[in-house]
Amino acid sequence: MTALDKITMRVNLHGDPDVAETPRPLLTLEAFFEGNDVVGSIGRNLETPPEPAAFYALLLRIRKKKSVADVRVQVTAFDNPDWPFSDTVWIITSEAPEEVSTWFPEHLKPDDCWWGWTDGQSYEEIEMPPDMEPIACRWG
Repeated sequence: MTALDKITMRVNLHGDPDVAETPRPLLTLEAFFEGNDVVGSIGRNLETPPEPAAFYALLLRIRKKKSVADVRVQVTAFDNPDWPFSDTVWIITSEAPEEVSTWFPEHLKPDDCWWGWTDGQSYEEIEMPPDMEPIACRWG
């Protein structure tokens, strides 16, 4: 089974991610990035869209922080047959969005970071320590 076959099966676990009513898949870093060489699958609105490996390395470093329980990649769409697209990464942390935004170098900085899930959108359930909240980091 190829990396594309694996991620396609994983992303479609709860239904078609291109349908608004489908809970947004929240993938581990490994699930989204391993086998992913599709430039623009994340950060495609940046001035120079980076290789996925650049995001992967950065997000792995962020996940190792003591104040971070997990980092998940939200699949926003699967309209490119080569790889799903993400515009949002969720960082489960005890830090404020303003602090989280400083963890990104300027060339990979998200357009916005905020507390909590987006109203009106459903998400896959993930475990979250009681003293931590989801912080959205969004590009685009």
